[in-house]
Amino acid sequence: MNMAVETLIPVEEYLHTSYSPDREYRDGVVVERNVGDNAHSLLQIALGSYVRRRRKAWGVQVYTEFRIRARERWYPIPDVCIYALPAPTERSPTRMPLLWVEILSEDDRMIEVWNKAKELVACGAPYVWIINPQTLDSQLLTPAGGPNEVPEKTLRIPDTSIVIPLLDVMEE
Repeated sequence: MNMAVETLIPVEEYLHTSYSPDREYRDGVVVERNVGDNAHSLLQIALGSYVRRRRKAWGVQVYTEFRIRARERWYPIPDVCIYALPAPTERSPTRMPLLWVEILSEDDRMIEVWNKAKELVACGAPYVWIINPQTLDSQLLTPAGGPNEVPEKTLRIPDTSIVIPLLDVMEE
């Protein structure tokens, strides 16, 4: 019988260690993230740039790969996230972003992505957007439910001016 033994790491050690690529922290375990491919990377930079150009009009700040304290002993890292202003000033914010974006990688298992997204919503993320970088098809999870398909490859955040048409994002 082959049993893997995980070494538990104190949260302070995780927070003061640099990893390449960066890793998440969950209940004492440092967790590797699936590294994106070309399509993932291009979408991540395009989406971050698209939102950044509109940040003043939308009253938001955008971040990529930002360690966030979702709950005690869990520091997940979104591919992209959007905070309503005022933007957080902490190194690892405890306030969840308005929008959490997960861009799928080839090695992602959808059940794990959905479970993570549901847990993020339970921790206070009002919108978790999961995007397939190959097709730009996407799903949204909210406290009201999901995953729900995002129509016309365009995310609209209710009660805000935020509209993100993925086809335009990739054309800019």
